[in-house]
Amino acid sequence: MSLIKFSCMTGLLFVTALATAAPSRSADKPVPPPAESPHVKMTQISQDPAALSAAVQRGQGEASVCRHCHGVGGNSVLPEVPNLASQNAGYLLEQMNKFAQGQRKSSAFMEGMIKALKPDERINIALFLSRQPVASKPDGRNAQSVAGKGLYGKLCVSCHGASGSGSHTIPRLAGQQVKYLEDSLKRYRSGNGDRIDPQMAAYTRNLKDADIQNLASYLSTLQP
Repeated sequence: MSLIKFSCMTGLLFVTALATAAPSRSADKPVPPPAESPHVKMTQISQDPAALSAAVQRGQGEASVCRHCHGVGGNSVLPEVPNLASQNAGYLLEQMNKFAQGQRKSSAFMEGMIKALKPDERINIALFLSRQPVASKPDGRNAQSVAGKGLYGKLCVSCHGASGSGSHTIPRLAGQQVKYLEDSLKRYRSGNGDRIDPQMAAYTRNLKDADIQNLASYLSTLQP
């Protein structure tokens, strides 16, 4: 064997030995734990009375940024702006997260405000608002409410529940603002806007304006 060939082989063996013996730098670095889901964290807080009380108290102060449009305690003073009082906490948190991630759109002011909130602040606000009572606002359109109840039983009850309470993924409709409900149903019917939902579009496609008014009237009279 030539001296040059022997030297190359020796060098290759030496490098291979070093690579095998040397500890991996990446292995020395601690692997960060996976980020805790905000929904999981909120559930854990909800199951601890002391932690829940503290979170709701913090949320009361942090929710002050929402009062300009959504009112004190989440009771909207604007007919086209939804009540957040008594809304499902999981649903509120999910919608705030969607605003923060750009998956849901609104005014530049609202988007910027929510993006500025820390994840824990969003949890606190959702827990606070979900525990606030909706101010009763009798609609007075009794005939429409009766007609709306029949429509609701046919179209909406399977998802939103008999009492309009929804779930952690489906919004509570009971006690909601009439104008907001009408506007939302018309958007689903037309397929316009960024909140396109195939199931909602299917259920609202054949609704007349009078049907939408009846549904909104009925839902606004339900007590959350």
